[in-house]
Amino acid sequence: MDRQYAVYAAEQAADLLAIDSPSGFTAQAAQWVMEAFSGLGYQAHLTGKGGVLIDLGGENDEDALLLEAHTDTLGAMVAEVKANGRLRMTNLGGMNPNNAEAENVRVYTREGRVLEGTCQLCNASVHVNGDYSTAKRTFDSIEIVLDEQADSAEETRALGVETGDIVCFEPRTRITANGYIKSRFLDDKLSVGILLGLAKYLKDNGLVPQRRVYAHVTVYEEVGHGGSASVPVGVTEAISVDMGCVGEGLKCTEKMVSICAKDSGGPYSYEVVGKLIAAAKAEGADYAVDIYPHYGSDVEATLSAGYDIRHGLIGAGVYASHGYERSHIDGVWNTLKVLKGYLGV
Repeated sequence: MDRQYAVYAAEQAADLLAIDSPSGFTAQAAQWVMEAFSGLGYQAHLTGKGGVLIDLGGENDEDALLLEAHTDTLGAMVAEVKANGRLRMTNLGGMNPNNAEAENVRVYTREGRVLEGTCQLCNASVHVNGDYSTAKRTFDSIEIVLDEQADSAEETRALGVETGDIVCFEPRTRITANGYIKSRFLDDKLSVGILLGLAKYLKDNGLVPQRRVYAHVTVYEEVGHGGSASVPVGVTEAISVDMGCVGEGLKCTEKMVSICAKDSGGPYSYEVVGKLIAAAKAEGADYAVDIYPHYGSDVEATLSAGYDIRHGLIGAGVYASHGYERSHIDGVWNTLKVLKGYLGV
């Protein structure tokens, strides 16, 4: 697996990261994903829920493999237009108010307007608010300040803003000269890029896996039911390609691929984890096996929906998860190596 496919994967992820897509607001991102895979020559179609199912080819339809990643991200929704014209939010997914503060946002109205603003602590001026440092950050104590003349509820509503409108946080994507990838929402758009890198590798080299391989890019993972549907007939294993956790007590770094043995939902298939480790060793991938204390994945939703399959979870190491995240091209490359080895191509 040449490193060029990791660079390609990161570039594709950066393009996708530029499209706002919190859970429930993913149509544009899903269309981009469908067109990206179709552009490589693969059959891709939208599912009923709005995800994208891709057929990557293969020979054995009765022992098929499903690779799952997701393009939905964290975000927020307008919960109230306040009397002062500012917006109270409710989170979409695990958006944390402690690292949402001071981020630029875009508010999408039902009428199609996109309004810019900033997420701030209520009464955010340090020279005015004596409790600024000690105030607890919650979704009731932070608010959206629109960059518009909006000093009353009437003025804000006149702009078309109402309860239920979508609030998207600026991702601030950057790829450094030495290969670090920094952005909000690498979870999990970086993995969508990785699946595109794998697809391009197969296509460029005319490779057909021995078993049928499908990819499902889901759109409700951050709220728990992304992978609960659209499993093709014949699938016996599903692997979630999501972020690998980096933090205290874990071995993985941003330059490695993480193989998850257990998370908050319980253990992953012992057989699948063993085969992932074997693939990493065979391909010379720099890997770690870790246990994630606060994590859930698409494939767990697949099992919870009743599908009789084996499951696994891998991903490029990502630091500062659900915040301003960081990974590395080498982590992407090592993830691609494991996928190559698992497919036997």
